[in-house]
Amino acid sequence: MGHAAQPLGPDFARRLLDRILAEVVRDTGAYAGGVYLLVPGRQMLGLDVMTGVPREFATPWARVGLASPLPVTDAVHEGRLIWVAAQGELARRYPRAALVLPYHLALAAAPITTDTSTWGALLLLWPGSHPETLNSTEHAAIESACERLAGLLRQAAEAGRPVLPGHEPRVLPQLRTDSANLAEAEAAVEFVDRLPGGGVGLDLEGQVTFVSRSAADLLGEPTRALIGSRLWDALPWLADPVYEDRYRAAVFSRRPTSFTVRRTDGQGLFFQLYPDASGISVRITPTRVEGRPDDRFAPEAGPGAAPTRVGAIYHLMLLAGALTEAVGVRDVADLVADQLLPAFGAQGLALLVAEGGRLHVVGARGYPPEILEEFDGTPLSSPTPGVRALTAGEPAFYGSHSELAEAYPALAEAHASMAAWAFLPLIASGRTVGCLLVAYDGPHPFTPDERAALSSLSGLIAQALDRARLYDAKHQLARTLQAGLLPNELPHVPGLEVAARYLPSTRGLDIGGDFYDLMRLDSRTAAAVIGDVQGHSVPAAALMGQVRTAVHAHAVAGAPPDAVLARTNRLLTDLDPGLFTSCLYVHLDLRRQRAWMASAGHPLPLLRHPGGRTEILSPPPGLLLGIDRDITYPTLEIPLPPGAVLALYTDGLIEAPGTDEDRTLAHLIETLSRDGDAGLDELADLLIQCAQPSGDRTDDTALLLLRLVPGDGD
Repeated sequence: MGHAAQPLGPDFARRLLDRILAEVVRDTGAYAGGVYLLVPGRQMLGLDVMTGVPREFATPWARVGLASPLPVTDAVHEGRLIWVAAQGELARRYPRAALVLPYHLALAAAPITTDTSTWGALLLLWPGSHPETLNSTEHAAIESACERLAGLLRQAAEAGRPVLPGHEPRVLPQLRTDSANLAEAEAAVEFVDRLPGGGVGLDLEGQVTFVSRSAADLLGEPTRALIGSRLWDALPWLADPVYEDRYRAAVFSRRPTSFTVRRTDGQGLFFQLYPDASGISVRITPTRVEGRPDDRFAPEAGPGAAPTRVGAIYHLMLLAGALTEAVGVRDVADLVADQLLPAFGAQGLALLVAEGGRLHVVGARGYPPEILEEFDGTPLSSPTPGVRALTAGEPAFYGSHSELAEAYPALAEAHASMAAWAFLPLIASGRTVGCLLVAYDGPHPFTPDERAALSSLSGLIAQALDRARLYDAKHQLARTLQAGLLPNELPHVPGLEVAARYLPSTRGLDIGGDFYDLMRLDSRTAAAVIGDVQGHSVPAAALMGQVRTAVHAHAVAGAPPDAVLARTNRLLTDLDPGLFTSCLYVHLDLRRQRAWMASAGHPLPLLRHPGGRTEILSPPPGLLLGIDRDITYPTLEIPLPPGAVLALYTDGLIEAPGTDEDRTLAHLIETLSRDGDAGLDELADLLIQCAQPSGDRTDDTALLLLRLVPGDGD
């Protein structure tokens, strides 16, 4: 990549990342693009950098959960390019995204992956006039960019300086290909002034960069009052979400759009918007508007009133849609903070639930930790606005510090970090489940529209929070059940070193049926088993417990491997649970340094020899348990010298989003060969990490490592 001589620190890596993004946008003819990166320890993608659209437009998409149905998340999960050719297709496949982006556009999302790791996704946008398919040049440019990005991100991570998404996305400036000298600029202004009507230039952020004299006359404001502002902010009669939406449509679709509006004095104006990569040219001409002026065309802003912004509307639409899919309490808290704060221009938020007679903070943004500590654990008998909102079930709004101090003098100092507050009860199914605090760092008179919108949203948030708390409780119960069915600790077997890992899926509530066990049979023999019951459910976990118990009983009774599996299989077919089970059983003779194994459709084990060579063992394949009552299970005998490592695992170890199973297995073998002399606990952690570096698991994972150590097994 041409940067080997440079230290690959985060700043240098980001400059390279930015250059790759700019190049792929140019080479594909896209008008906008962005790079999403996986957020460590979270099931989330963060937008690190973008170009071609304003930051405000990307804010609702700055953090997206991997469970959200979006093109970038599908690209990560499926490990392939996702192409959406038109807005209609977007509405069919991704209705939530289409709700917030109702514009004429096409998009592509591609995973950023190396052989065994997924790092994020590349997103590109085109006008809706793009052909229905990507051409070979565009495909090649996207593939090359993703390979370069993946190599860069992997190299940075291996150097111990990973590139992580910031709290807000960075925006690359649009590069101008030419510039005008003074004479050309003056000639351009004279040319515009000679044309009928007026001309206004907007940048991609919507800010006015140029106003012709005739445009200033038509708009009724001097040029100096318009430059640097947004038209809908500077002109009260343009403070309607419809007009801002037309500007957004021009930015996203990259095709002309128009609208007609009436000034306060009744004069009609026709606006035509012509977009390109540098901004929007607006032509304004007088026109007739039938009918008499009325309040719809001349809204009067009351004291402190702030018109509803279309950006806020989209934030709230996205929040409402996302809340229907939020899973746990943490998801709800993050979604509310990510969407509600920018929608209302607030700076602080705290989400509190009532539990055990106290208020507890379950999510916050913008408040220092010491203030949150004061909020957390507040008794429901305390005279505070949060407790009152919860117990009375009524919202309370304080537009300034003096208003709060007048109502609650003792709390003035505790809330000194903010200057205006809304305390909203969270009521679900007639029960108050918590309180939402929204705060501003300056005085903020809450308009009636804002109060109504916040109160309505608090109901949606309450329902989502109530569902999330129920989910978390069920999730904890399921995990406790599953943990109870697995061995608390493995027995000590002289002459045998053992390490085991069990990792539940990071998605969904249902629990899986992965299991493992080690049994000391006598002073010189032991048995190991690993298996996976089909499905993810409580019945699967219950069947897992039955299979493990049956295997254990047959093993300690002295049955050989083939008989252990055959007898367990007959039990399962007699029970007819409707679920099938893969299983691998290994009998270990420590004194003779031999092992015998039988498999019921289980992933092939690995054997790392003392010299470092690792091979894939191939016990004769047998049917899954629970299919055919009379099936037999042949046995494979292998030598197991001291120092050799036998690795047993379930398929969750080698199956992960955006990875190729064969490549992951090859990487696993490479790691086992290289690091097999390490302690087994350290080795187990290395194997888990190399197979699942992102921490994202679509399936449960079990791993059991066995190594003979010098000794006679007595």
